[in-house]
Amino acid sequence: MNRPKPFSMIREFHLADWFTLANAYCGVGALFSVMSYLQSREVFHLYFACALVPVALVFDVLDGRIARWRQVASAMGRELDSLADVISFGVAPAAIAYGCGMQGLYDRVILVFFVACGVSRLARYNVTAEKMSEETGKVTYFEGTPIPTSMVLVLMLAIAAWQGAIGEQLWFGVVHVGGFKLHPLVLLFALSGSLMVSRIRIPKL
Repeated sequence: MNRPKPFSMIREFHLADWFTLANAYCGVGALFSVMSYLQSREVFHLYFACALVPVALVFDVLDGRIARWRQVASAMGRELDSLADVISFGVAPAAIAYGCGMQGLYDRVILVFFVACGVSRLARYNVTAEKMSEETGKVTYFEGTPIPTSMVLVLMLAIAAWQGAIGEQLWFGVVHVGGFKLHPLVLLFALSGSLMVSRIRIPKL
């Protein structure tokens, strides 16, 4: 009778997979930092959350390069990469936006829409990547903007936090519609999400 070996799944990880997990680690760290800010209102927690997103991007880039360098690719690695990206470039930016003051009902709906678009974008890529690489052996373009482009939004929020433009001082103020709040700045997240699920073709570098 074969007994399951402890840590057998971990033994199947390649070097690139550990960099992918570091990407996810940064994303989860950003979420915890936003929670710490909401508890303490000490703005350096927001700075730290914003800083972790570009660090996650570094790991995201490295895992792909290491996989190509070692000529090792696996279905599990691809799925790990997508799940890590959802956390670091989807959920974390939305949580940072919430921490910065986009907490109205409409804000929440749009932030959920943004994350859902990111999830859909990654799922579509995973399904179509094999087909798109049939002729050249590699994926030559993205359909829709890649989810790491959300780092632009995170940079914007970091600048807003540095200028004190968070909470009640959030850029462009607040609009009341039907008794609920909408911060116009959140519409940039709606735009970003819409571009992710668009059919725009972007060359893959």
